[in-house]
Amino acid sequence: MLDEWQAAIVANDADRIGSFMTDEWVMVSENGVTTAAQFLAFVRSGDLTHSAMARVGDARIRYYDRIALLTTRVVNTAHYLGTRFDADEWTTDAFVHDDGGWRCLLTQITATKVPTDSPA
Repeated sequence: MLDEWQAAIVANDADRIGSFMTDEWVMVSENGVTTAAQFLAFVRSGDLTHSAMARVGDARIRYYDRIALLTTRVVNTAHYLGTRFDADEWTTDAFVHDDGGWRCLLTQITATKVPTDSPA
């Protein structure tokens, strides 16, 4: 399902992207909190597009009754207002199972640490 959601994001198909999210979905990142309505509006307007998105390695999935937590590393290329952004991120998604199947209600994004020549 994650691979299908990523394919919808790269296709810049707001309706398909939205089908993987609950109405209450939020994304938390270094930029703050973005709601589903805000994210999908950016995609619909063409202000936000993605040209690449891929999972790196295996995902970690844990199930807790009707909740599933999925953590994985994702590399992607986004374009916002014409500026290209390449990202290497860890994402944790919380999915809930309801009558519509599994849909995401929260995405937490953490940028991977950029290696340096000096020890941390």
